[in-house]
Amino acid sequence: MLIFGLSGGAQAVSLPAAAAAATQQSSPDKDAGANSSKPTVADKKAAYAALANILQNDQSRQELIDQLRHASASPSNSAPPTLTPPAATAEDKTVLDNVTDVSRRYGGEFSAKIQQLHNTIINSPHKTFNQQTFINALSHFLMLAVALFGFYLLICRLASPIYRFMGRWGRHKNDERTSWLQLPAAIIGAFIIDLLLLTLAIFIGQILSNYLNDGNRTIMRQQGLFLNAFALIEFFKAVLRLIFCPRFPDLRPFHLSNERASYWSTRLSWLSGLIGYGLLVVVPIIGNQINQQVAAVANVVIMGMITVWAIWLILHNRRNIQRELNALADRSLTFFAFFIRAFAFIWHWLACIYFVTLFFLSVFNPGNSLQFMMAATVRTLVTILSGALVSGILTRWIGKTIILSAELQRHYPELQKRVNGWVKMMLKLARSLTVFAVILLLLNAWQVFDLWHWLSAGPGERLVDVTIRVVLILILSAVGWTLLASLIENRLASDSYGRPMPSARTRTLLTLFRNALAVIISTITIMILLSEIGVNIAPLLAGAGALGLAISFGSQTLVKDIITGVFIQFENGMNTGDLVTIGAITGTVERMSIRSVGVRQDTGAYHIIPWSSITTFANFVRGIGSFVANYDVDRREDVERVNQTLQAAVAELMENKDIRAMVIGQPSFAGLVGLSDRAFTVRVSFTTQPLKQWTVRFALDGMVKKHFDAAEIKAPHQTVQVMQTGNDASFNAAGAVLPAPE
Repeated sequence: MLIFGLSGGAQAVSLPAAAAAATQQSSPDKDAGANSSKPTVADKKAAYAALANILQNDQSRQELIDQLRHASASPSNSAPPTLTPPAATAEDKTVLDNVTDVSRRYGGEFSAKIQQLHNTIINSPHKTFNQQTFINALSHFLMLAVALFGFYLLICRLASPIYRFMGRWGRHKNDERTSWLQLPAAIIGAFIIDLLLLTLAIFIGQILSNYLNDGNRTIMRQQGLFLNAFALIEFFKAVLRLIFCPRFPDLRPFHLSNERASYWSTRLSWLSGLIGYGLLVVVPIIGNQINQQVAAVANVVIMGMITVWAIWLILHNRRNIQRELNALADRSLTFFAFFIRAFAFIWHWLACIYFVTLFFLSVFNPGNSLQFMMAATVRTLVTILSGALVSGILTRWIGKTIILSAELQRHYPELQKRVNGWVKMMLKLARSLTVFAVILLLLNAWQVFDLWHWLSAGPGERLVDVTIRVVLILILSAVGWTLLASLIENRLASDSYGRPMPSARTRTLLTLFRNALAVIISTITIMILLSEIGVNIAPLLAGAGALGLAISFGSQTLVKDIITGVFIQFENGMNTGDLVTIGAITGTVERMSIRSVGVRQDTGAYHIIPWSSITTFANFVRGIGSFVANYDVDRREDVERVNQTLQAAVAELMENKDIRAMVIGQPSFAGLVGLSDRAFTVRVSFTTQPLKQWTVRFALDGMVKKHFDAAEIKAPHQTVQVMQTGNDASFNAAGAVLPAPE
């Protein structure tokens, strides 16, 4: 790159020119021509970037030094040595290096723009000012402007009754709460009419321009600039009228007072008018009629004054707008309230950055800056409004509930709740995707990155493809789980045709199966999703296998609990609600999981018993209940009379319909089953419905006591034998047996 500077003798060659010449493989004549040509700004940038990359790397810098020393040591009469720019080796850059590169890049571009502006002001060719031509062009320009503005104001006044009617109609329908579509339709319709009137005014302006140009091409060009500026500025004002609508409050989409709406509409209209007509009309006419130096200075002065005024206006109203935005957030839905409060916190910074950016763009690129800012602004507003509309609709749908028919709710009790849950989750996902799309569109509107190229090739295309497949997988998993779970819940509930409730065993097994199904579907879905987003699940599966093997060795008791519980359930050993005795614990089964059973005693104590600790257990609700009743009577009573009395008590008990419904078959009388020195025992046994044996037994005891008392059948008396060990004559040597005290 520096060889031409070394071999040129007294002639100095700049680095950009040398870089441009070094990249050309041509004859010496062409090289001399390249050396004599002035390098462009792009050549300078390329040379600076290439040299910076070479000097930044240690290896390439040392290689360049070696080549320079070799070139300096060559004889003066020899051919110029050729320098091969060393390739900069790739190396990892730190965050600080990246920030430095970006700062250097944009700083260089900013410096180049400043230099370009300086050259425009200082070195632009002067042009002789012709007063007569200027006055002639100005008169024709003013005639067109006055005629066009007059016509546009006239047709806007004539359309005022239409706007009032549409506002009253939309607001009346909205106040009646009959439909919420009329007011947005009226607002959009008024905006469309505004655009149609603007189109008509531009058409009439073009016709007037054909008659008011005096056949002069310069006047035609200036009038064309005015018509373009008029179309652009009035379109922006139409957007302002759509937002603030100061003259027709019924068409105002936001809750603003008439004073605030008129305040902001007037100032923003004046601001847009000054910027638009200043940049698109005044500055080009000055540059054409006077010279470029005055036009550049006028551009800087106009935009500087407008930028200062705009920033003062923003900072002056910062707190008022922040307060109004917070009030709007309080009236909005929760989803929108977050974004509105965040915007209220930083809106003044964004507005200041907007006008500062407009200032620099208008100074550096006055021809296209305003069109770019206006187009980006309109696209931003349209994107935000569209995203807010779609998000608002989705938010309203999220708040609604799908009501299934009564027949479906009877057959599938949890189906409505489950369907609403999945639908709300999908709507929230769609709302999140809407917010993401709005952010991408906003970045694309300001040319931060090329959205359409990103979507058509590269990571954007893959992201869209993966997102679609992930959503489809989630939908299929949700549908599959909903159908299977609903079928299981249908078996767990009785139907409208009188189908009885399933047994406790069936309910327990179906519940366990539903839980296992949920775990299986969730695991498979997660694995498929990880595979779709590019995660290699082979190590996960291998790791899961190794982890499962380790867990199996360390949790043998847990595995034993699960296996024992499964076999007990398949054998229908116990179910929820059964009265059981497990070891020393007797109580009601309240909960059964895959690892343990929960038993509640009559004292209120709750016991959790692992399945593996159960060796034997008793279940009181399997098939039947039974009990054996033994009654002891005095030995001196007549056996036949006692049996007859007992049979009479049982017969009277069986006449009770409630008790009889609990008894299966007939009671069995065993007669005399025990004999002692003081009493004998009679027995009767009952077979009852499960868990009804205690009720029947208590009723039987009461009935037997009643009959035994009526028949004066005595229970055995306890006796006490007293043995005499002294010489008292009142007792014989064998002692005496005395009855126990009553």
